[in-house]
Amino acid sequence: MIIIGSLIIVCLMLLLGVSVFVSFGVVLAFIALVGDQSISGYLPTGETGLRSLVLLAIPLFMLAGGIMERGKIAAPLVSLSAMFVGHLKGGLSAAAVMACGLFGSIAGSANSTLMCIGSIMMPHLRKANYPQGKSAALLVSASPLGLLIPPSANHILYGWIAQQHVLKCFLSTVIPAFILLTLLIIVNQFLLRRHDDIKLSDFPRPFLPGLIAQGRAAGPALMMPLIILGGIYGGIMTPTEAAGVAVVYAIPIAIYIYKGLTWKTLAESLHKSGITIGVVMLMIFMVLIVSDNLIAQGAPQIAQNLVYAVSDNPIVILLMINVVMILIGMLMDDISGLLLSTPILLPIAQSVGMDPIHFAAVIAVNLGMANITPPTAPLLYLGSQITDTPIAKMLWPTLVFIVFAWLPTLMLTTFVPSLSMWLPEFLMG
Repeated sequence: MIIIGSLIIVCLMLLLGVSVFVSFGVVLAFIALVGDQSISGYLPTGETGLRSLVLLAIPLFMLAGGIMERGKIAAPLVSLSAMFVGHLKGGLSAAAVMACGLFGSIAGSANSTLMCIGSIMMPHLRKANYPQGKSAALLVSASPLGLLIPPSANHILYGWIAQQHVLKCFLSTVIPAFILLTLLIIVNQFLLRRHDDIKLSDFPRPFLPGLIAQGRAAGPALMMPLIILGGIYGGIMTPTEAAGVAVVYAIPIAIYIYKGLTWKTLAESLHKSGITIGVVMLMIFMVLIVSDNLIAQGAPQIAQNLVYAVSDNPIVILLMINVVMILIGMLMDDISGLLLSTPILLPIAQSVGMDPIHFAAVIAVNLGMANITPPTAPLLYLGSQITDTPIAKMLWPTLVFIVFAWLPTLMLTTFVPSLSMWLPEFLMG
């Protein structure tokens, strides 16, 4: 009764537009009413979870992403990408996808990537007569690359929940991310085939002097993931320490090199990031309590029995897991979806022989796609605001990108384990 009632309540409240934090708070109240403990009896579970040193990396990476978002760090990355392909038809939009990948590897956040790259690229795309709806849909569809290219806060959270090596989780999505990036560019070229009025980019071509100058401008931003990942994989820093280094490194380059922030606006940026971090950590607190209670009630075993009652075919089971994760991701943000789905679905995936590191890639692609999938699609609505484009114009091309770029990437990631497992095994054994 508790499991069914909890799932019904959270689904109804999320469909009604209630925030994730409040929705899980109501579920917690329901569990306390029908269970054998008061609400205060469940609070130590969440408090103990939040005291994990690993979780400290999440607010630190969010803080670094907020500083980079307001510090004009994305602009040189956009220019660098556009130098290579901007002079081709459709090249400017391809540069937008490449810039999303570059910035995503620094910020590790889909929201930050969309806000930065979307606000920079959309004026250039309009000026070059790119169709507004398709351009906005492409930016939205490419923004979750920030969840797939390391360092990613989601992988840190997954590694903590599943008790897996965080660095292997980082590496599991690198190849799927490049597959997705390539497919997005190809599908976009197909959508633009009848638009003959597109102008070529006004960004300079990559001849050597210009390339050196642009590379020098983008160098401080590109050094950030190299420092972080090099420190982690070199054994110099833990992910939490690397997140702290990211914050310390982002502040001076945002203020003194790219001059997007001053010390005054930095204080405002820290304030805004603090509010966001507070909301996210409260949300994690609530979801942890509810998730642990569902596990205590036997939800993973019940879910596994239900799945095997339908079929014991591994292919069918993996398809069912994907469908459930997409539905979860459509209803809530990526962090909440990860916290809720990992402890319930990972045992089912392991029962058909899927490695937990492989599952890290599958869940990352699923939740990234779910964040752009209607009807909820938080990134789709954010992209509409940033690009000043009506949802109606974005809906059809977004669905095209989902069907012909995201879904093939998901199927390849799910059913070709070597795409996720080769790089972690090659680099880390």
